Amino acid sequence: MSEKIHDEAAPAASGRRRLLIAFLPLVVFIALSAVFLYQLGSGKDASEIPSVLIGTRAPSLDLPPLDGLNSNGAPVPALTDAAIEGKLALVNVWASWCVPCRQEHPILLELARDPRIELVGINYKDKNDNALRFLGELGNPFAAVGVDPVGKAAIDWGVYGIPETYLVAPDGEILFKQIGPFTVESLRDKLLPAIEKAVAPAS
Repeated sequence: MSEKIHDEAAPAASGRRRLLIAFLPLVVFIALSAVFLYQLGSGKDASEIPSVLIGTRAPSLDLPPLDGLNSNGAPVPALTDAAIEGKLALVNVWASWCVPCRQEHPILLELARDPRIELVGINYKDKNDNALRFLGELGNPFAAVGVDPVGKAAIDWGVYGIPETYLVAPDGEILFKQIGPFTVESLRDKLLPAIEKAVAPAS
């Protein structure tokens, strides 16, 4: 009798397991959707994700130049520590395939005219010809460009996604980080106050 009950219970237990396994993806999907909706409803701006690098020394830069990029008849230099040493630098991570990079480019062109800062670029996982075409079409705002073909420098700098931009003090300290493209509002409300604070005389 007990053997018969065991034999009948085994298929039932197996069926329940199969049912649970079948519903597992749905449960995971619902859980992930709940997290996504919470983040969406929280009103948090992705550009305000704090960077653990702010207040620390910027990672070392030793990137090769973008071959073929010239300015006023001379090659645009590679992006190394020497290119920004002793300067208030704005380090922009960009690529030709990045649509938001194209959107923010006019703002970078304006920033390049600000004598208080040195604007330099890290070209991220891009093709040389495409990067040259991008800057040839839209204009080159960068005093130096370093090529990061496999994204190692971006990892060192804690890049979440491009474009991203870092304000680096003359002594190498990271003062500010912009995640995502600059807008008129973020320029006015965030970057320019950070620049003004950086160049203000010490009290």
